[in-house]
Amino acid sequence: MLVGVAALAARAHGAGSVLPRPRAVPGGVALVPLAVPGGGASHPDRDAPRVYLGDAPVMVLPRSGQGWLAVVGIPLSQAPGPVALRLEPAGSGPVLGPIGGRTAYFRVGAAHYRTQRLRVAPAQVELSAADLARVAAERDRIHAALATFSAPPPHSLRLAPPIDGPRSSSFGLRRYFNGEARDPHSGMDIAAPEGTVVHAAAAGIVLQTGSYFFNGNTLLLDHGAGLITMYCHLSRISAQPGHAVAAGEPIGAVGATGRVTGPHLHFAVALNRVFVDPALFLPAAGGAFRP
Repeated sequence: MLVGVAALAARAHGAGSVLPRPRAVPGGVALVPLAVPGGGASHPDRDAPRVYLGDAPVMVLPRSGQGWLAVVGIPLSQAPGPVALRLEPAGSGPVLGPIGGRTAYFRVGAAHYRTQRLRVAPAQVELSAADLARVAAERDRIHAALATFSAPPPHSLRLAPPIDGPRSSSFGLRRYFNGEARDPHSGMDIAAPEGTVVHAAAAGIVLQTGSYFFNGNTLLLDHGAGLITMYCHLSRISAQPGHAVAAGEPIGAVGATGRVTGPHLHFAVALNRVFVDPALFLPAAGGAFRP
């Protein structure tokens, strides 16, 4: 049976302060109630079912009353229409991948992201063989980090802005350089002067840091159950892999490292291994940072 996502946040436990804003489109987030007996906010001690989108495990939270809610990150590449989630009963073993079980469906609508078509000198966009190899290796490292699925889930999926500053609406923007498409923009750019302190958007464990060809100095934070935030183009990084950081703790500073034209923070949010629109997790633009 297909289910909608409208008003689900109001029906979920603590929805006003806990859940992201639902937007069931490519690059968005779907909140899918699961018709699985038992559990939920009334019985939080009962094991949640295991849920998968493809082979990626999906976050599951208790609902008010009884039952569970799947919080699903929708890939930017997802075609509109019905999408299947695979459900496994509680106690079916470690998170290894879907092996059967039941199916739940939700519907994905269409989204229209901006495009830019630019003519530039070929040397600005054509990479050497060595650079291509480096970019491929770095992409594999980031994808491996995004596959992290740790317990427990976060207490809240509402994030604090990592810095105060004007935000672009460039998530999903696809650029064409000399007629050739590049990957869609996977995060939100927040403008700020170089050296501005960057704060952890929520409590988490530092998964990975490094200096990357496109992203520059980068840090990834694991918040639990597949929710990961990424901070790019930093001038410095002040937390190390494996360290636990509190919400609002300084983790670096704004810079212009990597392939950029000026200082800013590229802030990205991932769920079940795919990047989704950070705006769905943040308060309305214009507010100052509050740890």
